[in-house]
Amino acid sequence: MLLDASLTSADDPAAAASELEGRGYAGVWASEVAQDPFLVLHAAALATTRVSVGSGIAVAFARSPMTLAYTAWDLQRYSHGRFVLGLGTQIQAHVERRFSMPWSAPAARMREYIGALRAIWATWTDDVPLRFRGEHYRHTLMTPMFTPARHAWVPPPVHLAAVGPLMTRLAGEAADGLLAHSFTTERYLRERTLPALQEGLDTAGRSRADVQVSLPGFVVGGRDDAERARAAAAVRGQIAFYGSTPAYRPVLELHGWGDLGDELHALSTSRREDKWQAMADLVDDEVLGTFAVVADPAEAGAALLARFDGLVDRFSIYPGTGVPLDAWDPVVRALA
Repeated sequence: MLLDASLTSADDPAAAASELEGRGYAGVWASEVAQDPFLVLHAAALATTRVSVGSGIAVAFARSPMTLAYTAWDLQRYSHGRFVLGLGTQIQAHVERRFSMPWSAPAARMREYIGALRAIWATWTDDVPLRFRGEHYRHTLMTPMFTPARHAWVPPPVHLAAVGPLMTRLAGEAADGLLAHSFTTERYLRERTLPALQEGLDTAGRSRADVQVSLPGFVVGGRDDAERARAAAAVRGQIAFYGSTPAYRPVLELHGWGDLGDELHALSTSRREDKWQAMADLVDDEVLGTFAVVADPAEAGAALLARFDGLVDRFSIYPGTGVPLDAWDPVVRALA
């Protein structure tokens, strides 16, 4: 199981990526939350030589497949073949109201989106005429002036973020990787995610080895009581935030915590000034320990392997807990 890290909150992504590579991490990821992940990854690619650099995730439906095909092509060139294109759908409200882009059945649109990307790349690599015609996207024009120069690397792998069964099956059918959501558990991965992934693999005549599964997971730990308390508070808040979202309710329901989802959602839509703290207070130790590996850095590597080895291929510690980077060096050594 490879250990990755997030660059999302880095003020200097080049320096952060270089440090992470030096510490032995296998890959770095940037998410599209309040920044453009590709600018972060460009800086990271130029500052490193070994780690993979991936978007985890970029919002696919905020862009045309052609726009994204150019960006991914360039990042694959600048990284010398180390780029991973991680895509997600976001939700309807954000796609329509934040990005002002069309929304429709997300799994069907994403299937077509991946097909369009690969058709465009095939035109650039194999001189295949561009003749992609779908329900949502049409790409039928590519002239020499707008064809990028070839480089020494194949088009980047496409990883797909998925929570529900439709998107997870699609990852098995059409993607090179599955980006599991942080709001998941060992049981949900084992009983829901991986069986749906296998259904997609079977449909496409592929094997589990054809798809890399990545998980940005919660870890609660620290080198003293103050660090442990800060990490626990941060993770409780993140679990509460995700748990209030109806799209993630099936994870809670699998564990018999549907009522918790109702309470969290009701609080999230209330006008209480202290609603976020009140939501975090609902995440008790049992819920925390189910969603997060609770272990100090010296033991966290073994705990991660015990929980996720054989289920996921890559793991990254969810950022924002306030624990210094060097505290996790024992985890890097344990997973190396």
